[in-house]
Amino acid sequence: MKKDRPSISVIIPVYNEEKTIGDVIKRTKNAMTRLKASHEVLVVDDGSVDRSAKISLEMNAHVLKEKSHHGKGYMLKVGFKHALGEFIVTLDSDGSHQPEEMGLLLDPLMKNEADFVIGSRFLGKSIKKTKIPRINSVGLKFFNGLIGILTGVMVSDSQSGFRAMKSSVVNLLELRSSGYEIESEMLVKALKIPCKVIEVPITFQQRTVGKSKLDPVKDGIRILFSILESYLF
Repeated sequence: MKKDRPSISVIIPVYNEEKTIGDVIKRTKNAMTRLKASHEVLVVDDGSVDRSAKISLEMNAHVLKEKSHHGKGYMLKVGFKHALGEFIVTLDSDGSHQPEEMGLLLDPLMKNEADFVIGSRFLGKSIKKTKIPRINSVGLKFFNGLIGILTGVMVSDSQSGFRAMKSSVVNLLELRSSGYEIESEMLVKALKIPCKVIEVPITFQQRTVGKSKLDPVKDGIRILFSILESYLF
C-alpha cells in the first residue's frame, strides 16, 4: 500500500440531512483517531437543497456533490469510485448508525477473518432495542429468507447500510443499482464471488430528526427484483 494512501475510506451518502451530518462526520473522525488509522471521509451529496454539503465542507470532509438527486445506490457507487482505502466503510448520515462502532466492523477485515462485514440491527442485545415499522420488518425477513435460499447463506439484516468491506471485493461487484436496493445487490454479488460475509451486532438508533426516505412498497419491489437479478445474472 502506498504511503500516502489511506487505509480506510468512510463513505457517507447524504441527502438533505443538515441537522445530523455535522455530528456524524465529527464522530466518524474521532472514531478513526481512536483507531489510529489513516483514513478519508467521503461525503457524497445527492443534490441536497439544504446546507448538508456546506456543513460537510466546514467539517473538512471530502465532499463529492451531484447537481441533481439520483438515489442512495448511485451515491455509493460514486463514493466507491473515488475511495482510496484498502478497507471501505459505509454508514448513513441520519445519525442512526454509531460511528464509534466502526472498529467492530473493521476488526474482522484487518484480521483477514472476513471480506465483507454487515452491522446487524438484529443480533445480540441490539435486537431488543431495534424497532422498525411492521411492514419494513416483514419485508426484511422475506428478503433475508430469499437471499438465504438462493445463496445458502442466512443473514439477519440484509438491508443494513452500516458495512465494512475490502476494496478488492467492492471492485469486483459491478454494481448497477441506483436506489436502496444496492444493499441487496452488493450482498448477493459478494456471496456469489464467493467471499466470506459475516455479521456483527451494532447499536441502532431510529432517526429522531426528519423522515425516512425509503418507500416500503416502491423500494421493496426494487429490492426484490435486485435480489433475483443479482443472483441470476
